[in-house]
Amino acid sequence: MRDNFNREINYLRISVTDLCDLRCKYCMPLNGVDKKCHHQILSIERIEEIVNEFASIGINKIRITGGEPLVRNGIVDIVRRIKAIKGIKEVDLTTNGVKLKSLAKELYDAGLDRLNISLDTLSEKKYHEITRVGDINNVLEGIKEAQKIGFKNIKINTVLIGGFNDDEIEDFIDFANDHELTVRFIELMPIGESSHFAKESFVPNDFISKNERLEFVKSDGVSSLYQCKDGKGFIGLISPFSNKFCKECNRIRLTADGKIKPCLHSSQEIDVSNLFKKELKKALIDSIKAKPKEHHLESGFSDSMRDMHRIGG
Repeated sequence: MRDNFNREINYLRISVTDLCDLRCKYCMPLNGVDKKCHHQILSIERIEEIVNEFASIGINKIRITGGEPLVRNGIVDIVRRIKAIKGIKEVDLTTNGVKLKSLAKELYDAGLDRLNISLDTLSEKKYHEITRVGDINNVLEGIKEAQKIGFKNIKINTVLIGGFNDDEIEDFIDFANDHELTVRFIELMPIGESSHFAKESFVPNDFISKNERLEFVKSDGVSSLYQCKDGKGFIGLISPFSNKFCKECNRIRLTADGKIKPCLHSSQEIDVSNLFKKELKKALIDSIKAKPKEHHLESGFSDSMRDMHRIGG
């Protein structure tokens, strides 16, 4: 399935909940979010129906997000059902890792292919500061458990924030080497809570690429990948500001309350929560065709009407 700019759209990101067990300062309001009524959130069965229709028009890769997906009741069943859908080749999940230790084996047995784990600092004190409530040891134990039971190609997502973690680049390179995984640095985007951050908090990724310990491997459009010369780790750079990758974007999003977002930073949303069969398929096709050419973050803000925790990145 191609959009109006001839991009092949084969990647669906599904937010299964708005809720999260952390309160990261750039993502979640201090007091959390208003909890939606049960009927406002897509059921497991509806998620399965919508993914079935998406698979019929060419979607073959799924990423499950939140909020924090591991707080969603039935998350293992969601993974299992999606993985069983004809045409779906890969099911991945992005998590903060807090509950990962206890759920890793069930997720692995359900067929989950890969994990991305959000971790913005390696300091226990700074982790509690940025998350307001978190304990980094829960995340580190979750990573260890996930690797132990067989998850491969684990990626750590690190939002780069000036004055907070930009002094930890070497530590993260060491972490990637020590654990033989990929750490991906993501530029801070002006959306939701992060819009209130000072401009000094934005740090472009390009200075990391000049690190003498890194060697460029490849670019896949969304990220640039570097290998650590002195170990078995990798570093990825995701740079929506300094290296705009809209022309290679192959994704579309489904929110927890049943809205299709053709673009992360667009205000446009298509409600499919109460559509079925032919009407549903037509709406999904139309939503792909409605995908805009590019975002306009260079203007200094996102057009999205939702905070990041209600989209899933």
